[in-house]
Amino acid sequence: MSMTQPQDRTSKQNGKHRWVFRFDEVELAEQTVGGDWEGVRALLGGKGANLGDMTRAGIPVPPGFTVTTEACIAYSSKGQTFPAGMWDQVVDALAHVEEATGKKFGDPENPLLVSVRSGAKFSMPGMMDTVLNLGLNDDVVEGLVAKTGDERFVYDIYRRLVQMFGSVVMGIEDEAFEDYLTDIKRERGVQSDTELNGEDWKQVTGAFKRIYAKAVGADFPQDPIRQLELAVEAVFKSWNGRRAVDYRNAAGIPHDLGTAVNVQTMVFGNIDAQSGTGVAFTRNPSTGENILFGDYLMNAQGEDVVAGIRTPLPISLLKQEMPAVYKEFDEIVYKLEHHYRDMQDVEFTIESGKLWMLQTRSGKRTASAAVRIAVEMAEEGLITREEAVSRVTPTHVLQLLHPQFDLEAVESAESTGRLLAQGVNASPGAAVGIVAFDADLAEKWGKANRKVIMVRPETKPDDVHGMLASAGILTSRGGATSHAAVVARQFGVPCVCGAGDLDIDLRGRKFRVGETIIREGDVISIDGSLGKVYSGDITLVEPDFQRETFLIKLLEWADSIRRLMVYANADYPNDARRSREYGAQGIGLCRTEHMFFEEERIPIVQAMILSEPNSEEEAKHLERLKRFQYDDFYGIFKAMAGLPVIVRLLDPPLHEFMPDHEQLAMRAAGLRILGDRPNELESVEKLMAAVNSLEEFNPMLGLRGSRLGIMRPAISEMQVRALFEAACRLQQEGVVIHPEIMLAVTSHPNEVKLLRELVDRVAEEIMTEMGVRVDYKVGTMIELPRAAIMAHKMAEYSDFFSFGTNDLTQTTYGISRDDAEGKFLLHYVESGLLEENPFQVLDEDGVGFLVETAVERGRKTRPDIELGICGEHGGDPQSIHFCHRAGLDYVSCSPFRVPVARLVAAQAALKS
Repeated sequence: MSMTQPQDRTSKQNGKHRWVFRFDEVELAEQTVGGDWEGVRALLGGKGANLGDMTRAGIPVPPGFTVTTEACIAYSSKGQTFPAGMWDQVVDALAHVEEATGKKFGDPENPLLVSVRSGAKFSMPGMMDTVLNLGLNDDVVEGLVAKTGDERFVYDIYRRLVQMFGSVVMGIEDEAFEDYLTDIKRERGVQSDTELNGEDWKQVTGAFKRIYAKAVGADFPQDPIRQLELAVEAVFKSWNGRRAVDYRNAAGIPHDLGTAVNVQTMVFGNIDAQSGTGVAFTRNPSTGENILFGDYLMNAQGEDVVAGIRTPLPISLLKQEMPAVYKEFDEIVYKLEHHYRDMQDVEFTIESGKLWMLQTRSGKRTASAAVRIAVEMAEEGLITREEAVSRVTPTHVLQLLHPQFDLEAVESAESTGRLLAQGVNASPGAAVGIVAFDADLAEKWGKANRKVIMVRPETKPDDVHGMLASAGILTSRGGATSHAAVVARQFGVPCVCGAGDLDIDLRGRKFRVGETIIREGDVISIDGSLGKVYSGDITLVEPDFQRETFLIKLLEWADSIRRLMVYANADYPNDARRSREYGAQGIGLCRTEHMFFEEERIPIVQAMILSEPNSEEEAKHLERLKRFQYDDFYGIFKAMAGLPVIVRLLDPPLHEFMPDHEQLAMRAAGLRILGDRPNELESVEKLMAAVNSLEEFNPMLGLRGSRLGIMRPAISEMQVRALFEAACRLQQEGVVIHPEIMLAVTSHPNEVKLLRELVDRVAEEIMTEMGVRVDYKVGTMIELPRAAIMAHKMAEYSDFFSFGTNDLTQTTYGISRDDAEGKFLLHYVESGLLEENPFQVLDEDGVGFLVETAVERGRKTRPDIELGICGEHGGDPQSIHFCHRAGLDYVSCSPFRVPVARLVAAQAALKS
């Protein structure tokens, strides 16, 4: 899609700014942006660009034109007025459509009807406004009835226009129309819209016009040009509507792109029995399976399918119902997928047996589908392995590792009658939560950290803020291409659609299934992978990583691309084994203090703390602790055989291991009142005195890490002895190990020098005693600004640096994370004072500067120094990109983040 084009990249022709391009002018649009297809998508929106592209390729697309995103931006910046010349270009383009179709806009004898749809650069399904059947008025309706002889069809499309124009353009609550329509069907004793006759629709249209006039204070506009003008404005305004803004925030789409407006000739899927409409994907968007997947409805317009008002049929049945149309459709979508080299989401209409393609775009998909499609397209030769790795997002990987229902718990629930309903498995994953029947409440509860299942008959674009705040979504109507399904799949929210057994009573805030009543606030569980709904809570379990064969293959491709190694933070043998299963190449942080906190060990730790430093009593307690430490190190080293394990010596201040002072004081007061346990009282008071002596005004900056190791060297010596005894024993057993000892909270090279001498002395003693040599390293954490600045000196005694960015962020900003996040930090982010929470995404300007400084200075002293990061940022995608650019050797993160880090490290390498 590239051509040699003029250098002027503005949308101008003959000196005039081009605000409008017809579908058959896509090459002209390419010229205006220098032949760059991404530029065409930015100018015409994804939908407009693809409609032009399909028109150029000879695919049957109803004629139309696109008002550019530039026009939308100009409209918003000029006080919501059309930019100069835009409307004249709209009228001119409309005249070309009239010529192409042989119809006239507003002509009762041979009327042209159009749809007006939004279309931004990035797909935002259902988030912005659409109006169908524009161009109808009372005179045109009479002419159409006379021409077609089908009063039912004509008044059906007229009532749709009044309803959509009223709700979309004029802001009338849609329930005002839907409630009346429900009453009419009840009066007529019918279930479906298709069962209403021409006279019924004529009555509905009259009622809708009265509803419109009462709400707006004016009659429904009879001038088609005025209808078009107001509809285009409505689409422009919808770019900044709440649901669109919420969607962009969740999807990470910039707010300054604007939306294009596509005006397209209407074709009718509800004109006769040989007409219909549908939505389809070239592959299954839930599983990624390479089969045509979608829904269609005969005698319907497009909104009927996505709105979920009627339950559609699977696209496979169209092959039996209209084989010739299906064959043509299948050939077109195959062509589209191979042209765009991605799974396509298409909309189509069949008008009296003639197939029309209304849209194609890259389809939203689940995490499982995204990975499978990327892998299989690479294996099919459609894309390269590098493209496959680039197309899968970190969010996809995280979603694949979401919890699932425990199978035994499911069997128990089903055997006891807790299975409520079966619906469409619209978006995979398991979710447990309390029922909320509207989006506002779902959002409120979600922000209060309550797990919510939003339950609706069907969802609409206005519900998106509640959907994004929910743990799961359940609807009683709609299929696999309904609004609820599409949005849920994109954002990885488990969803069950079309659970028809649910009798939802929104006014009563409850739903009924048989004799079971579920009220708002009750707990339910949904399985979006199987389409099942249960009452009550079902136990969630971690997924089986080994079953994700497509992800494993993709990550193996990523491993061959990335430069950064990926380690894991793990404190126990089980964590180490899981890390290795997820592909970790070592342990980047083993926090030995976590071993001290276990229930059977904490009394020994406390007794050791209370003993005099360097006393026999201290030595006795440390010897007992050493046995536990030996077992821990032995298990972790064995689990990571052949891979490096970085062990951090004790970091936290000692008071963290002691009982709470307030609880001790209450206990002492109680013993004084009783007066009959003097020995116990003396013990508690002694413990209180010890706790008081250990208390610090700012423990984070107090006696911890290397400072503690220097002041209580016996503790460090015990840990080093336990570590090397385990290492030597494994070496004797033939297990290859690579231990690395890390010193925490260092700010001066003398601290590193002193503790390194301790480690080397004890290591030599143990290796000599056991007759084994172990290859080991000693390094330091860089978690204080001075350590980063003095890195050239710290490197004299360090084989490696590990950046502890959690504390480095706290000390760089001068804030306590626990206090800041609870009191002001989130406000800073929400109000725009900070772009990101610096404890979630590494602050490149401040903390990043210190990291880069330490890298540069450390390597000047020791060119071969090993450099990594072990803070939480090691699992954050944006921060991993920074680590790659900064020249680090590895990132270390939690075990469950290892697959994400493997992927992102490869993407960072590809980007650079």
